Amino acid sequence: MEYLKETQGIVAFSALAVMLYLLVRRPHDPRLRSVTGLVAGWALGYPFGRAAADGRWFLGLDPMVCQLIQHSMLQVGVYGLICFFIFSALDDAKAKKHALFQLAPLVLCVSVMTWAVLAIPDDLRVAAARVPNSLGGGPTGVLAITVFYALGNGYLLYGFAAMFVWARRYARGADPRLRRGLLITSTGLGLLVPADAIFVSSNISRYFGEPLPRWLLTTAVWFLLPGVLLIVIGVVYPIAAMRFAATRLWLRHLRTYHRLAPLWTLLNQSFPEDALHRVPSRRDAFSLRGVHRRYYRRVIECRDGLVRISPYVAETPDELPLAERLRAGLETRRTGSVTLRRPIALAIPEDDGMDADVRELEKLAVSLR
Repeated sequence: MEYLKETQGIVAFSALAVMLYLLVRRPHDPRLRSVTGLVAGWALGYPFGRAAADGRWFLGLDPMVCQLIQHSMLQVGVYGLICFFIFSALDDAKAKKHALFQLAPLVLCVSVMTWAVLAIPDDLRVAAARVPNSLGGGPTGVLAITVFYALGNGYLLYGFAAMFVWARRYARGADPRLRRGLLITSTGLGLLVPADAIFVSSNISRYFGEPLPRWLLTTAVWFLLPGVLLIVIGVVYPIAAMRFAATRLWLRHLRTYHRLAPLWTLLNQSFPEDALHRVPSRRDAFSLRGVHRRYYRRVIECRDGLVRISPYVAETPDELPLAERLRAGLETRRTGSVTLRRPIALAIPEDDGMDADVRELEKLAVSLR
């Protein structure tokens, strides 16, 4: 159990670091802000929840106040996830109105929970934060504890149940990457719904002096921790998959850039005036855009060079390999000979599209090594 709790904290703070990085790059994206609020709420509430569960003071706050902060952060995270679905399904104007409408239950819930925490007697605060089962004390203290936990878990139950339905619904028409993320998220939400239902039932039954069996509460915890992890993974998955795809494309362009070097070198020596000159920045060689820019420049320069040399290649025997014909044509031009032949198509791709064209250039470049 401790291993799962530690894993939850590591995953939550790692996801928060990724989301803050992405938010700095795209600060005006409401969906990204919503997801960042979700991850931030769960991550920031994690240490307060651990302190409350252990009955420890944390940052000068007693365990019950830590419990309030942890529950409030969880609810803020749920609100962020609600906003993510709202801004994904509606245009920005309507989404803002719905987000403000959904803010009212959150504010009301946190306000009542704060009142409940302040109403708990001092002699019950540590026990209420750790294991609020079979507590003694006056009716006011027990009622305040019941209101705090039942209301806090009730808001989470509402949010998780609604978003489970929304996630499944929106996954049907989403693109494959987002659909996989939504399905993972909905699986986590599906685990959290029964867990929170058990918690709410436990809060209410405890007030009437009939706590639920311990094995049922343990089952709820086993639903809760994997559910949180799956939600975090599902939320981060589309963004991480996009970055992974971008990295794969970067590596492919970098590899192709170097594979075209033999062809580009020969053509550039004969037609240096065709080079697409540009003064690169210091970060150009290491940035994603820098590699893509150099890749496209090299492909264009190779094509332009082949067009320029094709009249000389047309005078070479057709039965020779294209690499030998190209070398012969370059040598003929180097000697100063003039040709009256028209340009011909060289390294013709079998399919349409730039990828097919680049593959033919790569084959020619490899044969020139």
